[in-house]
Amino acid sequence: MKTPLLTCLLAFGCHAALTAQQLKAPDSLRPSTAPVLPPAAAPATTPATTPATTEIDKLAEEAQKALFKSVDKAGGAAATTPGKTDGVQYTPYAPTTNSMRLPAQRMEDPSLWAKDSVRKIAVMEVAFGGARETVMIELYPNDAPQTVNHFIDLCDSGFYNGLAFHRAIENFLVQTGDPLTADESARLKWGTGGEDKTIPAEIKLPHRVGAVAMARRSDKVNPERRSNGSQFYVALGNYSALEGKYTVFGQVVSGLETFQRISIMPVDANDCPVARIEIKSMKVITQKGPMQVPAISSGEGRRFMKPDAARSMVSRFFHRVW
Repeated sequence: MKTPLLTCLLAFGCHAALTAQQLKAPDSLRPSTAPVLPPAAAPATTPATTPATTEIDKLAEEAQKALFKSVDKAGGAAATTPGKTDGVQYTPYAPTTNSMRLPAQRMEDPSLWAKDSVRKIAVMEVAFGGARETVMIELYPNDAPQTVNHFIDLCDSGFYNGLAFHRAIENFLVQTGDPLTADESARLKWGTGGEDKTIPAEIKLPHRVGAVAMARRSDKVNPERRSNGSQFYVALGNYSALEGKYTVFGQVVSGLETFQRISIMPVDANDCPVARIEIKSMKVITQKGPMQVPAISSGEGRRFMKPDAARSMVSRFFHRVW
């Protein structure tokens, strides 16, 4: 819940940063191939880097940190106000005392995976609110082979490292993967990148809380529903409007609460977080057997231990020593 002080801070920071910059871009500046999920509002221009802007950025970052901490104190759950976003009706995710237990695609507990099982896990390091957190996503090569192979290639090449989350909608989704987000001065075009290559649709799996799917352009210009070359989103609710229309290729198995926090961060008129939320690294590892839960885990909302394959050499050494 946002306190009055925080509300004032957000209002001051966002108002000062956006008021003079919310004129819609001319049609000639709007790319006609913008990926949609659902259609985003017209981009807002980015203010030039000035001392005043730098101070506003600091205010936005401080507000993000305060909100981040307030969510932690509240138990990590986002607000649950039902709503309508960009004309798409959806059923919001309503946290309960059991909310952090993920309704995974295959309803499997990662700590109970078979000892002889072999799975592909994308390990993402996210930096925001003055903290860095690890999120793990199970990939589904059997259900979306072309999509997963392409995604792994991008991760292996370091493509996602340094990219920002350019869309955050409370109780709905968070979205990233646009190569243009590596450049803060290109905010005008954020959300329109990644079209150099598209991937054939592999629409098979349903959307669930924590489902990971590829973004794409609208049916009007993309009747085959081919996926965007790199942008993807994490679903934070169940909504029939998206079913059968987007390629789901993975499921969050640890760190869902991180995405829930991101979804309630202060955003501008285009649902883009005001303070930068960045993917520091993303790599795909092979997980053999069950994932381990730290001894301090309370069961609900537990985070699994990062596999050795996802650790640096120094980290592996100290993990084994201690």
